[in-house]
Amino acid sequence: MCDVKCSKLLSTWVKAPQLRGAKILIASACLPLVAPQVYKQVAAEVDFVLLACPEQEPAAHYGKLASIIRSSRPKSITVVTVDGSPHCFALQAAVNEAEYILGEKVERRHYVVVDAKELVEIKPEAIRVARYLSLVAKIVRKYPEILEELKRYSLEHRQAERLSRL
Repeated sequence: MCDVKCSKLLSTWVKAPQLRGAKILIASACLPLVAPQVYKQVAAEVDFVLLACPEQEPAAHYGKLASIIRSSRPKSITVVTVDGSPHCFALQAAVNEAEYILGEKVERRHYVVVDAKELVEIKPEAIRVARYLSLVAKIVRKYPEILEELKRYSLEHRQAERLSRL
């Protein structure tokens, strides 16, 4: 699934010529398999793709991303991950964290793929809120109907509901 304009994030030199001033896509390593059409669409819009899987790799993505941004000054970063994956969430948060570490604005866009077909843009603020479970709990209390929507996507939630009725 990876071609000459694609590499693994943690295996890529932060000053690789392909990254300098480039439009970069940071995508879940599983995205080409899970949602091949979406992957082809978003990969076609960038200069270089960096694939990463936080489930298989150490939690060093934010430092690597900060080094890439500082060393190669990419034109933009687009992050695309699979919605609902706790591992993929780490990539979204890592880009926010890299901007924080650097203390400078990074041109970026965040997306998740829903149901392996729909690309949904996510604001950086939503990613920040998701890190604070106390705030998420407050949102769920205020909008309990969100749990009905969660039921559409989360097998874990459906099972938890079933088990709570036993």
